Amino acid sequence: MDSIEKDWCDWAIISRPYSSLQNCLEQKAELFGVGFPNTWAEQVILETHQIHFANCSLVQPTFTDPPEDVLLAMIIAPICLIPFLVTLVVWRSKDGEAQT
Repeated sequence: MDSIEKDWCDWAIISRPYSSLQNCLEQKAELFGVGFPNTWAEQVILETHQIHFANCSLVQPTFTDPPEDVLLAMIIAPICLIPFLVTLVVWRSKDGEAQT
């Protein structure tokens, strides 16, 4: 994990070394005949988080509502399509011939 010199908070950069750490811990647990996860592995992961990820925040992007005209169009369009689709189904089902 110490080989990474860039942004520790970017999951795209961290995912591969983090997976390697987990695989290493699983292999060591198997080598010593203990299950995974175990107390030792949890302690190593916890220490890794405290050292390398202490400055990463959980800030997530905030989503805003779309403008009212876009929202209105997104609501009305499906509502207007329903009567058209029902009419189309009824019209096609009145064909008179049984379909096989």
